[in-house]
Amino acid sequence: MNNSLINLADSYKYSHSTQYPSNMISMYSYMESRGGEYAATVFCGLQYYLKQYLKVPTSEEVIKASKRAKAHGVPFDYDGWMHIVSLGYIPVTIKAIPEGTLVPTGHPLVTVESTDPKVPWIAGFLETLLMKVWYPTTVATKSYYVKQMLAYYIATEEQHNAAENS
Repeated sequence: MNNSLINLADSYKYSHSTQYPSNMISMYSYMESRGGEYAATVFCGLQYYLKQYLKVPTSEEVIKASKRAKAHGVPFDYDGWMHIVSLGYIPVTIKAIPEGTLVPTGHPLVTVESTDPKVPWIAGFLETLLMKVWYPTTVATKSYYVKQMLAYYIATEEQHNAAENS
């Protein structure tokens, strides 16, 4: 159960379905870099997480998660999760820029849209999983800028050596 999609979120996420308006039929979320040390981000890691973890939970996993939610004192949309189990797929559309792309901060990297009005909250629930791409994205971004710095100093050294040898 540890690698189950339903078990990867923080338990407070279980309660979110009860916090949205009862007539809500869709949700649209996005992920962006809000800034930091660098002006742009190298997006990386989404495909790994989607292939590894974006799997429909089993009914047994839903039952275990409902017990976990109860133990944590949070509501749980048992019927909604069982609906997802019965669908056989996670009812969302995920769009993302190509991995390896250098994107200015403040621009969306990933969007998630729910596609089933019975479980519109699923887009927000996936946030915890999708936030895991920050680690590989941070490593890729740092590596990109280190490579840029090294290339600059190598070029500077080569120019310096060429000037001395002429």
